[in-house]
Amino acid sequence: MLLEFTKMHGLGNDFMVVDLISQRAYLDTVTIQRLADRHFGIGFDQLLIVEPPDLPNVDFKYRIFNADGSEVEQCGNGVRCFARFVHERQLTTKSKIKVQTKSGIVEPELGANGWVRVNMGYPKFLPHEIPFLADEPENLYDIALENNQQLTIDVVNMGNPHAVTIVPDVITADVAMIGPQVESHERFPQRVNAGFMQIINEKQARLRVFERGVGETLACGTGACAAAVSGMRRGLLANSVEIELAGGKLQIEWKEGEVVWMTGPTATVYEGRLDLSYFQG
Repeated sequence: MLLEFTKMHGLGNDFMVVDLISQRAYLDTVTIQRLADRHFGIGFDQLLIVEPPDLPNVDFKYRIFNADGSEVEQCGNGVRCFARFVHERQLTTKSKIKVQTKSGIVEPELGANGWVRVNMGYPKFLPHEIPFLADEPENLYDIALENNQQLTIDVVNMGNPHAVTIVPDVITADVAMIGPQVESHERFPQRVNAGFMQIINEKQARLRVFERGVGETLACGTGACAAAVSGMRRGLLANSVEIELAGGKLQIEWKEGEVVWMTGPTATVYEGRLDLSYFQG
């Protein structure tokens, strides 16, 4: 069968977006892995699926699958692309929509020039909310790495779990070595996204993220939210901050006890059709 899709990205964090409202398809783990292959498939960090909502007073249901086929709860860059996609495909005429995700409702609002502002909800910090194994809540935690090394992290759930560590320089940070150890650390029973943040000043920070099930990406929206919130809680960042990632910049706003707002660009790369049977096992 032929499957229509759209290739999009948010700051280089790239997606294959599929409308399963106007067409039908079943995409299992093996099929997703093959589609994600950058040499033999479409190539993407995440697959985004648009479905009818299960809940009342919600416009769409939004499902997210990593390149390894695992389903995840939330994707900040993805939800911005989702908002632009449903508008461009004329699935809605609303500029502001309510979207059902595995972790709750998010409310993206489409602005000018493809920029989207998203209410990302309330950050969570308690160990069981991450989830993270700890005897009691603390401001920061030390986790053991290979070769008797220790890493100091903050833990934040932004619809998906994040471990944030502050580094002197993101360019020299050993993300390739440390990222996989944090992602699959025994204290994170559902794995975790590992963020490495460099504070420039109270209004600016740089960030690299090693995403669970994907590896390091050019950008991570929920990672930017988690890093910003972590920096704000530590008194290192102001309530509105620019987070610079390899693929570009995001604006994050947050105050204690309130929701996190994320604003950033999106881009549609191309649209296509593929023979799904070629990728199915």
